[in-house]
Amino acid sequence: MSQTDIAIVGAGPYGLASTVALRRAGFSVKVFGDPLLFWRSQTPKGMLLRSPYEGSSIGDWSGPLTLEAFDAGRDHPVSRPVTADEFIEYGLWFQQKAASDLDRREIRSVERAGDRFRLVARDGEEFEAARVVVAAGVGALAWRPPLFDSLDPCLVSHSLEHDDLRKFAGQRVTVVGRGQSALESAALLHEAGSEVDVLVRAPLVRWLHQRPWLHEQWLVKQMLYAPPDVGPAGVSHLVAHPWAFCALPRRTQDWLGPRVIRAAGANWLIPRLADVPIRLNTEVREACSMGDRVRLVLNDGTESTVDHVLLATGYRVDLSRYSFLSPSVLAGINTIGGWPRLSRGFETSVLGLHIVGAPAAWSHGPLLRFVAGSGYASRTLVKGLQR
Repeated sequence: MSQTDIAIVGAGPYGLASTVALRRAGFSVKVFGDPLLFWRSQTPKGMLLRSPYEGSSIGDWSGPLTLEAFDAGRDHPVSRPVTADEFIEYGLWFQQKAASDLDRREIRSVERAGDRFRLVARDGEEFEAARVVVAAGVGALAWRPPLFDSLDPCLVSHSLEHDDLRKFAGQRVTVVGRGQSALESAALLHEAGSEVDVLVRAPLVRWLHQRPWLHEQWLVKQMLYAPPDVGPAGVSHLVAHPWAFCALPRRTQDWLGPRVIRAAGANWLIPRLADVPIRLNTEVREACSMGDRVRLVLNDGTESTVDHVLLATGYRVDLSRYSFLSPSVLAGINTIGGWPRLSRGFETSVLGLHIVGAPAAWSHGPLLRFVAGSGYASRTLVKGLQR
């Protein structure tokens, strides 16, 4: 049985950033996963990153593995906003530079073996590690309103289930949601030739950068916004330093956190949605299949029949959705509202088991929901292990 100090499950931005930081610190690390799998298979073609260029680097914001360093070696500069395809290309470049030896196999099981962990790959090979870092992302955490559970997946799907929305060309599609994923999916569907509308249960749609000059004037931008540009003016600097955000009283964190990451769309989507109906204060009360279509009854009493419903309803943290975690390991993880309670070093209540990425946001702040948080997570993980 192969042994290592630390096994990392997941080869997305957080898994790769953690690999680099841990190896630099002298730890023996083995990382498992198909690199950038979520981005390559669950991000529709044509999508753009909501995060700004300055907040899209994996790991550190400076150094030889940043998006800027990747950009410098290209014949054509990276777009602003960054396209999903460009980010994938950057991520694969990062992986080749930092973790060319990663094991692309999927991990089927992580369980306790005495004071260590036993990992079983999909083909049955076993590995042993003193510690495990879970960096499995949000692909398994997509949330679907229970109202749609009885409907066939060919009629109702989650936005995370598609890598190309052009297959809906010529169809009538209703998008449910009001965040970036919902609004950009609607734009892509419209541009692909679908008849699309968006149902938003809130009274308004929020748009980012409503005052563009605040982000374009260098001095003003430096004063009001940290490089990740997460959160409103001023608060952005607090969010960019999770140690400071987490020093706030818990009640303040719980009040401020949702306001920092509340559903909103990038302002460059506004002209692309000019011809797309967005129905506010509207939600689905009933949904049933009618042959190969879906009948929707809305809260205002109106009805519609569509070819497909696309749920851009985000995700909810539920560690049981990480099927590779054994029942005994799951039972030992202390959670609150589904979120794992993590130490300063991202360690769960199961000694030696660490979780980074979006599931760490309750313990380490909203920056952990974004690629920009991968640098903080990897550095803090190392410091925790060194302590």
